[in-house]
Amino acid sequence: MAKTINEFQQSLQKFEVSAPELQSDDICDRIQQYCVLLWHKNQQVNLTRHTDWDKFVSRDLVDTLQISSLIEQGSEVLDVGSGGGVPGLLLAILRPDLEVSLAESVGKKALILAEFSEVLGVHVQIYNERAENILSDFRYDITMARAVGSISKMCTWFEGRWPYIGKLLAIKGPGWVNERDEAEEKGLLQGIEIDIRSQYPTPGTEWDSYILEIKPTS
Repeated sequence: MAKTINEFQQSLQKFEVSAPELQSDDICDRIQQYCVLLWHKNQQVNLTRHTDWDKFVSRDLVDTLQISSLIEQGSEVLDVGSGGGVPGLLLAILRPDLEVSLAESVGKKALILAEFSEVLGVHVQIYNERAENILSDFRYDITMARAVGSISKMCTWFEGRWPYIGKLLAIKGPGWVNERDEAEEKGLLQGIEIDIRSQYPTPGTEWDSYILEIKPTS
């Protein structure tokens, strides 16, 4: 599955994706290298469904750039359920000023993330552990989650750990409203509020994506 940086640049132009970080040749080279590693390893272990440049740029990169724009310089960030490294490892490539930790409870995926970070020369802390366990010992400025569970599940996982989470930023599609209603019906949003921090079009589709901030009301 040979892919070149030209295909990457073509997809950036096709979907009109730009950001200051993408002006760096070093960052673009690392993104290309990361994708080649990811797609190759994906043939052995299920890490991603986005195995071409168009899907990567329009979904993975756009989501990561959006959440990056909400994170202050030098923040300590925890990525929940990192899988193949989106958004956590990709964020670390785009934002070397951040201290990024990756939580991945599946052992083989955690080992793959360690392999990727070593080959790419990207410094991240990798935990083969569930995020809620890590949040019993460490405190973060930002905790972020993408495609790891519903709002109900996250509220359950992180109950009692809000002081350690910092800001919980969740990347969601338009179905987040149904998830919110379900969590409310279950009584899981008592003392919890949800704010839309970002709403943006998903390139190549007719629907928007959202970044939600989920936090205690007090």
